[in-house]
Amino acid sequence: MPALSPTMTEGNIASWKVKDGQTYSAGDVLLEIETDKATMDVEAQEDGVMMKILSGDGSKAVQVGKRIAVIADAGDDVAALEMPADEQPSPSAKQEKSNDSSASPPRETSSSSKAERNEAVEQKYPLMPAVEHLVRQHGLAEDDVRRIKPTGPNGRLLKGDVLAFLGTIKPEAPSSISDRFATLSRLDLSGIKVAATKPKDQAKASSQDTPAKTPPPPPPLEINIPVSLTNVLEMQKRIRTTLGVAMPLSTFVHRAANMVNDQLPPATRSQADLFDQILGLDKAKRSRRAYEPELASAPLPAAPRAEKVAFDIIDELAGSARRPVQIKHVAQPLPSEDASFLKLVVAKEEGQRARAFLERCKWFLETDPGRLVLSQDGSL
Repeated sequence: MPALSPTMTEGNIASWKVKDGQTYSAGDVLLEIETDKATMDVEAQEDGVMMKILSGDGSKAVQVGKRIAVIADAGDDVAALEMPADEQPSPSAKQEKSNDSSASPPRETSSSSKAERNEAVEQKYPLMPAVEHLVRQHGLAEDDVRRIKPTGPNGRLLKGDVLAFLGTIKPEAPSSISDRFATLSRLDLSGIKVAATKPKDQAKASSQDTPAKTPPPPPPLEINIPVSLTNVLEMQKRIRTTLGVAMPLSTFVHRAANMVNDQLPPATRSQADLFDQILGLDKAKRSRRAYEPELASAPLPAAPRAEKVAFDIIDELAGSARRPVQIKHVAQPLPSEDASFLKLVVAKEEGQRARAFLERCKWFLETDPGRLVLSQDGSL
């Protein structure tokens, strides 16, 4: 009975797929074995002939390692072959072996005497292939195997335990190796001590407690462009004379801004705009008037300052009368009638776009103010 898992100790034979005397090839399914977990197929490892089935269909609780069938090599005459003897020693063979202990080698005698000193240990797991091969190679009985002290994990018998039992290696070698593995399998933290915390520097602690100051936002950019309102004033006068309607200058500026905003290319998208696009918030309609300029007049020149004439020290000592204060007049240019400015306050990064906006508004006011008489909906 083959061991289909490390914890398998017995199994049930569900059915045989071959019969006595039938040939098979490598990879063919020989039988089905039922365990407490599943039903598995046993495949042939090489070509051969089924000589005799010893445990038929429906056999229950067949121990692992028990002979269930005898097979022969491919091409052998099954009728001419003899049934081989069971490899497991019978009780009479065990008795003969114990009675004939004087004829055994000294190594086996010492091993038998050592086995008698050891207590019987029940094997919880099936023997591993290397251990089972070593046991069969040296012809150890089942009772001898039970007397070998296992040093493997969870009481598993290792190859070193069998070699120590046979005297091939030192008897204490398996135990020392097992103890070493048990010691090194856990991390020893007994020699580690917690370092004492150092007192924090008061200045460093105060600097850490003080919240970091956020830099102030950059100041806005103010853009001023001079504009001539001569044509706008003439158009304003013609409307008043013809239609009797007074259209203020702010209306012309407002309508020029509307027309330029419609033609102005969109601003460079910021990170906030990109996140709005990801979240689907960029579909909201923006205001058509992105910029709204202001019309400002040129500042009046400052009043001239009076300049005092220096007095001579002789005049002061002689008690001469003080000379009147002379005011030095500086020629100041008179403001022009069209000295007006288009003013716009924007963020620093929008300076180039805002300047292009004001230049376009200036063109409408100076060159073609007639297009500003009617609004986009056709009303005055």
